[in-house]
Amino acid sequence: MAPIPRMRAYEGPAFLSYGFRPLFLLAALQAGLTILVWLPFVAGRLAVPTAFHPVDWHVHEMLFGYQAAAIGGFLLTAIPNWTGRLPVQGTPLLVLVVAWFAGRIAVVGSAWIGWQLAMAIDASFLILLAAAATREIVAGRNWRNLKVVGLVCLLLAANIAFHLEAALLGGADYARRFAVATVLLLVSLVAGRVVPSFTRNWLAPRGEGRLPAPFGGYDKAVLAASALALCLWIVIPDSAASGAFLLTCALLHAVRLGRWAGERTWRNPLLGILHVGYLFVPVGFLLTAAASFGLAAPGAGLHAWTAGAFGIMTLAVMSRASLGHTGRPLVATAATQACYALAVIGTVARICSALGHAPGVLLHVAGLCWSLAFLGFALAYWPVLTGARLGPKAGAVPGRA
Repeated sequence: MAPIPRMRAYEGPAFLSYGFRPLFLLAALQAGLTILVWLPFVAGRLAVPTAFHPVDWHVHEMLFGYQAAAIGGFLLTAIPNWTGRLPVQGTPLLVLVVAWFAGRIAVVGSAWIGWQLAMAIDASFLILLAAAATREIVAGRNWRNLKVVGLVCLLLAANIAFHLEAALLGGADYARRFAVATVLLLVSLVAGRVVPSFTRNWLAPRGEGRLPAPFGGYDKAVLAASALALCLWIVIPDSAASGAFLLTCALLHAVRLGRWAGERTWRNPLLGILHVGYLFVPVGFLLTAAASFGLAAPGAGLHAWTAGAFGIMTLAVMSRASLGHTGRPLVATAATQACYALAVIGTVARICSALGHAPGVLLHVAGLCWSLAFLGFALAYWPVLTGARLGPKAGAVPGRA
């Protein structure tokens, strides 16, 4: 996601000059604040006028609120580099931001306005995001990245299914797994391209040593196997067949991570955190496989993926992209490293809580660490995301001349 060299002047507010600016900031605020609301909500000490059960509201807002905004910010930043076209900015970007924000309000007030209207408003962001991404990729003839749009469309389908299942059946069980599986495949796909690439770019000039394997046939095989295993998990999560495939994928992803030379990145926290985040992909497969065999609680693997892989990878990508695309040095400050550490501690605490180790205490420890990590990011990166781009071309954004 390094900025492409073509530039053009932009006259509007810096905040709307690139998709990562508003969407990364909103994703961080949503992630941090939602947990602070959910803990008293699920405990019965706070009333939220949503049609969702407290657990479903928490899951929905993490996947289709925070995660959708982070995915949108990443795609709207990456697509101009893939296609050589100008980024979505100004009024079109503002429309996307308003659609996302309207979805959050609609879901919170869905008990008042009705779940059908809330679903329609909530779905609008992913519809607009998929349409914008498709237009740019097709116009740029960047056909190989249309698969990413396909995953966004699957996430949209999962969001609609979530509303329908929760309203008609009283809980979004299948749709929850559908959404997690979709985001997991997207994270696995994107990580397989950016993690070894960023790692190689940093290691290669530093002399001899093992370099990461580039994206290739092994990665495609792992993604295909993961898609099959996750399909089984969605439909029959407690079966031996599902457990066997999930266990196989845990091994495949562990080997994949080992091919990326992560042990050589410990001197670069901005890079090393990508490897730490991806570690929770095989851990999640392993714990979810254990749950399929009745050896662990389902929440352990689920949170290894959602809090660990999704949360830590999101923080890693948001910090790196925000610095690189605003002309700042790619260096993790003390504040950034603190956010990383809090996210890791929160993830481990949440997994241990799900496994039954001091569940009440560790649940609150995990929630506090998670909120501090993301609200800390929002505070530390507020001037980065809202201010002008640094360097000789401040105020300009990458695009086609």
